[in-house]
Amino acid sequence: MKLDLKQNPKCIGFIMDGNRRFAKENNLPSELGHAAGKEKLFDVIKWIEAAAIPHAVFYAFSTENWKRSIEEVEKLMALFEQALDYFLGDLDKDKIIAVRIVGRKKDFSAKLQEKMRRLEEKSGQQPKLTVWIALSYGGRAEIVDAANEAIKQGISVTEESFNKLLWTAEMPDPDLVVRTGGDRRLSNFLPWQSVYSELFFTDTLWPAFTKDEFTGILNDYVTRERRIGK
Repeated sequence: MKLDLKQNPKCIGFIMDGNRRFAKENNLPSELGHAAGKEKLFDVIKWIEAAAIPHAVFYAFSTENWKRSIEEVEKLMALFEQALDYFLGDLDKDKIIAVRIVGRKKDFSAKLQEKMRRLEEKSGQQPKLTVWIALSYGGRAEIVDAANEAIKQGISVTEESFNKLLWTAEMPDPDLVVRTGGDRRLSNFLPWQSVYSELFFTDTLWPAFTKDEFTGILNDYVTRERRIGK
């Protein structure tokens, strides 16, 4: 079935789950599962661009993920740096894609924070696709942070004014959230922004996610009636 690009979501979110299980199933060390997940991220971004979806947000590392072993976290940080370098190199070629980082950037090393800053600075101002990477992101932490900022500024809180204080203030709410890996939950991913998102859960582990399945999800999305309370 051919996609009708006009009916595609304007913003799609991904909870990229299953890297470690993919490694285990293939008798690989966990870091190679994460490395495969990183490469899949780059593939999916190309599919999203081809589908003319202007915004995509990827849940890459949660506030809770810091609780993992020091060794695993260090290896993940190395992968994040590789991904940032990849995006920086890609942005040197054209301005089609912009990359934004959402989350507690201060949790990362000075070196990674500087690369995040450079990446956002070099991103095109009128991109066809903006890729939002959620790093050290937690939905509850984001909401608490925004509430404390509202108190600090002494502003009257409305949905609109509160939204402007969120880490994701410039990001549109996702029309569709996809979670790979078999679990049927959002795991602290965009609780404020996803209240009217269509949800799609697949048992496929993230590194094994295919373009055919991606296309099938978009075809399923366009058949859903989005009333949004009406």
